[in-house]
Amino acid sequence: MNAPVLLYSEIEEELRSSVRDLLTDHCPPNAVLARCEGPGPYDLGLWRRLVKELGAAGLQVPEEFGGAGASLRETAVVLEELGRSAAPVPFLGSAVVATAALLACGAGEPLATLAEDGTVAVLTVPFSTPPGSGFPDGVRVDVDGTLSGRVTSVADALPAALLMVPAVGADGPGLYLVEADAPGADVVRRTSLDLTRQLADVTLHGAPGRRLAGPDTAAAVLQRALLTGAGLLASEQLGIAEWCLATTVAHLKERRQFGRVLGSFQALKHRLADLWLDTVGARAAARYAADALAGDSPDTAVAVAVAQAHCGALAVRAAEECIQLHGGIGMTWEHPAHLYLKRAKADQLALGTPGFHRSALAALVDLPGPVG
Repeated sequence: MNAPVLLYSEIEEELRSSVRDLLTDHCPPNAVLARCEGPGPYDLGLWRRLVKELGAAGLQVPEEFGGAGASLRETAVVLEELGRSAAPVPFLGSAVVATAALLACGAGEPLATLAEDGTVAVLTVPFSTPPGSGFPDGVRVDVDGTLSGRVTSVADALPAALLMVPAVGADGPGLYLVEADAPGADVVRRTSLDLTRQLADVTLHGAPGRRLAGPDTAAAVLQRALLTGAGLLASEQLGIAEWCLATTVAHLKERRQFGRVLGSFQALKHRLADLWLDTVGARAAARYAADALAGDSPDTAVAVAVAQAHCGALAVRAAEECIQLHGGIGMTWEHPAHLYLKRAKADQLALGTPGFHRSALAALVDLPGPVG
């Protein structure tokens, strides 16, 4: 078995530079804040630029279906930059989770639509659903083949044109493709903690669907999608932590108190040094998870559990430190720090909490699990 490659390749760094330049020009913090105050939280103009100019939606899609034929390592780099900008685009839900499910199904036609046109697809499971959980039974397949049921708190469902719905029929579980505007399909926005990634409830009343995976494969497809989402979410959490750390350091280098630069106080230096060390560790964990997923390593489940156990908690701590060390400025709506705290906290609950992943890791490596 090949050793994991944690360093970024030249191609990955070039991709990072392109994504960062695009986000710098079209996703400044004041624009994200303004969008959060309006009726439409998602920046679909930015999404189209990511799709058309950088091919971001089809990075992991094979070239035969109009994608870039890259790996999940490149996808993880994009997520780092999107996390660093708190970008309000449906990349995680569509280009990561839904695309992973479609790849596992071998569904070429929807993949081409996602990669070439930027059509948004989502896997309709609650955002909190972790890998390793049982097959959901909230949606049933009626005798006429239509779908009925309700799924709550689905991330990135608001801009979605395609819904990938796990449902249970007389012959067992299946995964079905439903058009969001089909008769009997209803997507309703919920009040979300994270203003840049909204949740929605999906209700189906006899909605027509096309089966993508049957009883033999549906559960495995679902688990692969959730595992991919959890593993790459760590890269977004890394980006959040890096922005919070860099922004806080820059602030403490300029802000003065008691006739001194705040960053010169030893207690603050120690806090930032500890945060930097933990961020370095998070980068290694996130890269390990992305590399394991990209290479389909037998250690993938372990790598994902390690990454989520560490990165989920770190992103929240980094955002909390950012707000506190900015003082009164960090508590204002005008400063974007609160967007990062909300994104970090929502991500911490998504696809399994750090505590869930620590327990999963204990079982995977045959060690006693956490107590309490």
